[in-house]
Amino acid sequence: MILRTRLLTVTTAVAAATSMLAATATLAADQLMAPPVDTLTPQDSSGLVAQLAAMDAARGVPPDLSFRISSQHPGVVGQKIVRAQHTYKGLRVFGSESVVVTNAAGNIVSVSSADRRGQLATGLAPASISDMVPTLSANDAITIAANSIAPRGTTRWPPSAELLIYPIMKTVRLPSAANKPESELNALDVEEVVDSYQLAYYVKLRMAEDGKPIYYDTVVNAKTGAIIAQWQALKTVVGAGNSQYNGVVPINTTLPGSSYQMLDDSRGIGGKFGGMAITNANHSSANNPDPGSIYTNSSNTWGDGQQYINGGSTTNANGQTAAVNALWGLMNTYDANKNALGWHSLDGNNTATYIAAHVDTQYDNAFYDDSCKCMYIGDGSSFYSLGSIDVIGHEMSHGVTASTSDLTYSGESGGLNESNSDIGGEMVEAYARAGGTGVVIPATGNDWMMGKEISKSGQPLRWMYKPSKDGRSPDAWSSSIKNLDVHYSSGPNNRMYYFLSQGSSSDAASDYYSKYLVKSPAAMTGVGNDKAYRIWFKANTTKFTSSTNYADARAKVLASAQELYGAGSKEAIAVQRAYAAINVGADIDEGTTGGDVSITTQPASVTVAPGATASFSVGASGGTPPYAYKWYRNGAEIAGAAAASYSLTAQIADNGAMFNAAISDAASPPKSATSAKATLTVTAGGGGTERVTNGGFENGTTGWHGSTGVIGSFADQPAYEGTRYAWLGGNGFLAIETLTQPVTIPSNATSAMLTFALHIDTDETNPTVYDRLTVTVRSSTGSVLRTLATWSNLDAADGYQIRSYDLSAFKGRTVTLAFVMREDNGKQTSFVLDKVSLITR
Repeated sequence: MILRTRLLTVTTAVAAATSMLAATATLAADQLMAPPVDTLTPQDSSGLVAQLAAMDAARGVPPDLSFRISSQHPGVVGQKIVRAQHTYKGLRVFGSESVVVTNAAGNIVSVSSADRRGQLATGLAPASISDMVPTLSANDAITIAANSIAPRGTTRWPPSAELLIYPIMKTVRLPSAANKPESELNALDVEEVVDSYQLAYYVKLRMAEDGKPIYYDTVVNAKTGAIIAQWQALKTVVGAGNSQYNGVVPINTTLPGSSYQMLDDSRGIGGKFGGMAITNANHSSANNPDPGSIYTNSSNTWGDGQQYINGGSTTNANGQTAAVNALWGLMNTYDANKNALGWHSLDGNNTATYIAAHVDTQYDNAFYDDSCKCMYIGDGSSFYSLGSIDVIGHEMSHGVTASTSDLTYSGESGGLNESNSDIGGEMVEAYARAGGTGVVIPATGNDWMMGKEISKSGQPLRWMYKPSKDGRSPDAWSSSIKNLDVHYSSGPNNRMYYFLSQGSSSDAASDYYSKYLVKSPAAMTGVGNDKAYRIWFKANTTKFTSSTNYADARAKVLASAQELYGAGSKEAIAVQRAYAAINVGADIDEGTTGGDVSITTQPASVTVAPGATASFSVGASGGTPPYAYKWYRNGAEIAGAAAASYSLTAQIADNGAMFNAAISDAASPPKSATSAKATLTVTAGGGGTERVTNGGFENGTTGWHGSTGVIGSFADQPAYEGTRYAWLGGNGFLAIETLTQPVTIPSNATSAMLTFALHIDTDETNPTVYDRLTVTVRSSTGSVLRTLATWSNLDAADGYQIRSYDLSAFKGRTVTLAFVMREDNGKQTSFVLDKVSLITR
């Protein structure tokens, strides 16, 4: 079985970023995320569900299984994300969903799924849910859930109970880890599988008692009333306060009349107040707090910079300080995500939020409440006031997760939810400390300690670089991590993110050392705050599902790095090492192939007429100059070809010849590197002009759009020529992957011939079409102008086949070449693409 993996071979050149962004060299200053998107119309939603259902039907999935659109939000530039829940006979299957990526025209670019339908997908529903009629009512389930909670508080928000199918999950070892001791298990040694299903109610209770919010999610068996699962649902920082060390800070206010308001109408629209606002809860009980009115003041100078004096006024200068901290934190959270990433407010659609200060009396907590999409801040007793910059960034990052991946707040996914908020808090802190301006997250400025400033003892709530310093959080993944409170199971991912950004230490006595980093160098290299945040944010908002665990997070964070920076990039390598450092996946070397000499310019394929000069050039860096060069034709050394360039007078007999160079330096012993191969095409009709950019994929993702993570050099597939190619499919699960490139065919062209090399292999054994690759020509709006061909698992064959198509009918137009792969959730089929070329004459 050949399944595509993302453990990539290390390449000598850093691949270019996806062509939907600018080049890697300037990527840090470019917008990552798309602007707010329009809400799907009912017709659009129905159309998308119909497309997804048709794809399932083509694979023989029974009609009882369908989809329900749950949310949408911006994706990367030029794309949007639609999240579709899986349903069975109209009921949602908990934790089973698809992340659908569409382009601006609404066409599906890719689909990734967390598929927990298992036996349901076969049409053989288990006996436990064959009768879809519950014995209990929704009110019965709410009563059972409420009675299970002690203390039982008063209701803050109306309870809800959703009837659904709840998969009971179990952890199983992969065959390769069957005999491993428990203590040696890696996160990639196990997987979560469906053990059984229950017809159940998903009950949400939002209560409070003695000033303490009591938020619980409970899964109740709809037939027996047994509690299947239960977890706390309140997103908090576990008792926090706020420092008073920000000094004089700028805040945006409005002057609607004679008084200034803490309403920033330049950030966000709509919401409760029409802009980002800070309100005065004025000690309203935390049992059911009233956010109160927006802060007002006769002048535009606010606060005294001191900790709130208990019992004092909440509206005088001292009382205003908590509001100043809150507004400054909210502004910087908004600006960090918008200016550096292009993400607008919490939901990506620029919906305004607010923070209520002075909740309850001496209240030692701060929390984000998704019911109002807002934050509440207490004044603190054991802590200082709870409006520190990292705490606000943390809580508001819960809002981003709630609007996108909506990671379930229990088990490993709950730990990742908390970790995302710690990451957001630290990156907002770095942005704010550097002045709160610019289009990158600064490399320094944050302390990597969550809530340190709010602590009266000086001890932070969490140490991201060494989570175990709190005495409860683990530093690495283990099979028992899913049983921890989410504030502790977040620890390993926090540490992963620190290593990804800052790197590690090789000193075993250091807090920054990991025993799991066993490759070279012993101290891994980080990529900095800005790149790390882009990689993580893209994965959480466009790839994670509600059930993503540590192993799944690694795969999707790695895919994010590959799409942004290239398959063999240092950023992708850093992701693999950072996760290896917390026992999720294996460690890899950072070194480049061929030692310290690396290829900086690869030879380019050329097309010429007989008798014309064909030239090839190569560039290198690193090592010890001067360099020595050797050129090869079809693997044989060319006598006398010892310069950085090689030329020949081409003849018809040279058509199809492949050329490459080996470069060695002056060190003793010498270090060397070998270039990719370039193809010489000799045509009697003249040289022609190549219209495809980077058709051999040797320059990474340059020129290509869509699922660019499929481009690279992988262990289990050879290239047709050179070292890189596009591996579509090979997943073994439900997926849609797309590669597109716009090309212009001149109006005066006499011919336009598209060619590419395609290899197909499969593990499917039945004579039935399961997986497909379709090649189309599309308009600039995405409409299909012509379907050139469709291949399936039935077309598998050894080696590559050259495919050719006449596109002269499209002369005078700019069209898009589209390669779209659809794979079912059975066995893998791989469609490996290389040497895409469109020659016009």
